[in-house]
Amino acid sequence: MLKDKKILLGISGGIAAYKICYLVRLLVRQGAEVRIIMTPAAAKFVSPVTLAVLSKNEVIINMFPENKDFSSAEKISTGTWHVNLGLWADVFLIAPATANTIAKIAGGISDNFLLTTVLSSRCPVLIAPTMDDDMYKNPATGRNINILKEFGYRIIDPVKGELASGLSGEGRMAEPEDLFNFVSDNLSVNRDLAGKKILITAGPTIEYLDRVRFITNSSTGKMGFEIAKAARNRGAEVTLISGPVSLSDIEGVKRINVKTSREMFEKVKSNIKNKDLVIMTAAVEDFKPSAKSESKIKKEERNKFIFEFEKTVDILEYLGKNKKGFKLIGFALETENELENARKKLVRKNLDLVVSNNLNTEGAGFGTDTNVITVTGRNKSEKFPLMSKYEAGNKILDKYLKLK
Repeated sequence: MLKDKKILLGISGGIAAYKICYLVRLLVRQGAEVRIIMTPAAAKFVSPVTLAVLSKNEVIINMFPENKDFSSAEKISTGTWHVNLGLWADVFLIAPATANTIAKIAGGISDNFLLTTVLSSRCPVLIAPTMDDDMYKNPATGRNINILKEFGYRIIDPVKGELASGLSGEGRMAEPEDLFNFVSDNLSVNRDLAGKKILITAGPTIEYLDRVRFITNSSTGKMGFEIAKAARNRGAEVTLISGPVSLSDIEGVKRINVKTSREMFEKVKSNIKNKDLVIMTAAVEDFKPSAKSESKIKKEERNKFIFEFEKTVDILEYLGKNKKGFKLIGFALETENELENARKKLVRKNLDLVVSNNLNTEGAGFGTDTNVITVTGRNKSEKFPLMSKYEAGNKILDKYLKLK
């Protein structure tokens, strides 16, 4: 699987750096070409000579190697190594990734060779955080890791166990075998959606009561954005129509921002042409006020407020009735009778697949980085275990490719 794959390893200054020796052997045995960048601090924990022997390549630590004559053209090529390596690699794994390195990547700092290469990389970047339990749980570290996720970097979560401090808790780097499997899985993603045009909706919509107040729901848009990333990584041309969310743009994905259900409906209609697949993950508000106040409603004017509501436009139903040339996947968030309600929605909305989850299931629903989904088609349903929303997105896309 890894034969002739180009793998770049970045090692920062954590005690877990010694484990990377075994990972390098695993990768090389499978035919991968491995190149290694270390921070100066990392060289205090594991010998660059050992890693050079195992990888069969020179280990790079300093921006400008010692004992080089920079008066020649060699200065130019050496000075752009960070760009060359960033373009060379099929995947870039940073392990261990210390709190310091993670913070610098999140802030766009490039004060060593490893960090400079991260900024110039075009390949998938995998990051394995490694630190003491308290450092890992610090809000600043949590914020920085979330920033990296928004950038599209994949995080290999640390595990619970004995730490170098003698304490036990989260922050222990995943074992070399797990890192190897993670790299292998990432490289096995092919471009099986190349040439496909996919429209995805995500996030909530809002409906105004007056000029300042509105009703909405708890959707954060994470599921739709992760599907968009997965589809992009598999070669699809992706258009993402999103309600109000705090998520960053995805490189290579066309994003259209909307607020109300009517706005989302109009953007869906105007972007549906020539699409191969439509995935409706958006939590479109089902109701809106029958009349919106054009000025702010003053609370001093009355003690009770009664609003009359009417149904909003059913975008999924419209797409099901006007489905021509594209497959349609809908979502169903349930609190009871999940499978039964999902099957009814599949038929009623003329869907090709419906993805359901249950708000009562731990790790599923709004605001989480994980999900527990069941994908239902015309003939059968398949339930998947707890996994990241990115992985769940790939499972959904796998199911789409099997549709006839």
